[in-house]
Amino acid sequence: MKKNNSKLFIGLATGGFIGLIPFAPGTFGSVLGIPLYYFMSSLPLLWSGIFLVPLILFSIWIAGKAEKLLKAKDPGSIVIDEIAGMAVTFWAIPFNIYMAIIGFIVFRFFDILKPFPINYLEKRFTGGLGVVIDDVTAGIISNVVLQIILVVTK
Repeated sequence: MKKNNSKLFIGLATGGFIGLIPFAPGTFGSVLGIPLYYFMSSLPLLWSGIFLVPLILFSIWIAGKAEKLLKAKDPGSIVIDEIAGMAVTFWAIPFNIYMAIIGFIVFRFFDILKPFPINYLEKRFTGGLGVVIDDVTAGIISNVVLQIILVVTK
């Protein structure tokens, strides 16, 4: 693979090289999901869903390429999975700063602790899918929590 392509794949996988921060790269990568949340909340629900599916598929592809380039299984520097997980967390959630903070905390909680089925899926799959599926699952669970919060607080 050409060096320029390698740099592009690594740049995308690491969230513009944010994942190369030596401490808490997943947390810093998750922060990139907040502007994405703002963007998605401005779209009609159907369009944000249409945006979300290719984003997840793209994340799987990029994570798989980056894993091979970095010669490591699910290295912490790959944060495109956190970005995809955050996008799932905030799908169909109206934007406000409180939900952004709560969603960030809830997503990080599930992403770090990896309760079932998150831990099972992480171990079950390899390659780009293995890198991304646990974060997407954490995002689904986080989204359910946020939906419950929205219903309870109305």
